[in-house]
Amino acid sequence: MSSYISESLRVRISESDRHSCCYCLTSEINSGIRMTYDHIYPISKGGKTSFENVCLACQSCNEFKGNIIEVIDPLTGEKVFLFNPRQQEWLHHFQWSYYGTKMEGITAVGRATIIALRTNNPVIVAVRKRWVAFGWHPPLD
Repeated sequence: MSSYISESLRVRISESDRHSCCYCLTSEINSGIRMTYDHIYPISKGGKTSFENVCLACQSCNEFKGNIIEVIDPLTGEKVFLFNPRQQEWLHHFQWSYYGTKMEGITAVGRATIIALRTNNPVIVAVRKRWVAFGWHPPLD
């Protein structure tokens, strides 16, 4: 299976995902770093290069996700699939902490995804504090 992503598919994904990471919602404009194209279900596991299986991800989320598709939920101990931004709604699985600097998992999928992708690592939490101070974070929609 090819990992080549056509220009038309790249444009469609970027516009649909609003130039933001589908996992942690970091925007390209806030980070100043281009988003990567993530195969939600990895090619190495038989995933296809299609709109339904590719989304934008920040470099951090994409790096930690790698080809992982399942993780243990720390609360229940059950193995669950990671959040799928093409099939699931972000707000059904996550919320922002009171100060808007940390993602909180409200489902097994949310909790497991936060741990696997390390979305609350100290560096990004510190950056989010600055973004919050300027009113750039958390995203309103």
